[in-house]
Amino acid sequence: MADETQTPVTDLSYEQARDELVALVARIESGNAPLEESMKLWGRGEELAAHCQAKLDQAQAQLDASTEQQAEAEKN
Repeated sequence: MADETQTPVTDLSYEQARDELVALVARIESGNAPLEESMKLWGRGEELAAHCQAKLDQAQAQLDASTEQQAEAEKN
């Protein structure tokens, strides 16, 4: 799973990144991956988690901006 042919994290949608992260966590928690592979999986997982958080932050900012615009429109 942690190889050089993976899709770059930045090319993944939120849902794709989240699903891959869930699978990575399950793989690591199973204890069946050798240490070196687990470390690669952990690194990929960190990238995926950061990507997901950035996507969520972006969505929150859009919602906040929309709510603010709506509130301003209602004032006028």
